[in-house]
Amino acid sequence: MNWQNQISIDPEILMRKPVIKGTRLAVVFIIDLLANGWSEADIIKNYPKLTHDDIQACICYASSLIKSERIEPDRISLRQL
Repeated sequence: MNWQNQISIDPEILMRKPVIKGTRLAVVFIIDLLANGWSEADIIKNYPKLTHDDIQACICYASSLIKSERIEPDRISLRQL
């Protein structure tokens, strides 16, 4: 899925946080709902304008960020090993 079709970043909306296009629902909000046990059906029931593709786009966006993230080991933590 190409998340760019569903997600937008606009300096005028939510201080440039990525949102689902046509809404003020931040990607992080949807990811947090999923992380807290909400099902896709729960989300769509509570936010009926959202679609399966919107939720999938949020997951794909989060995945793309994680894939591009580079984490440097904490040298202090390594010394303690």
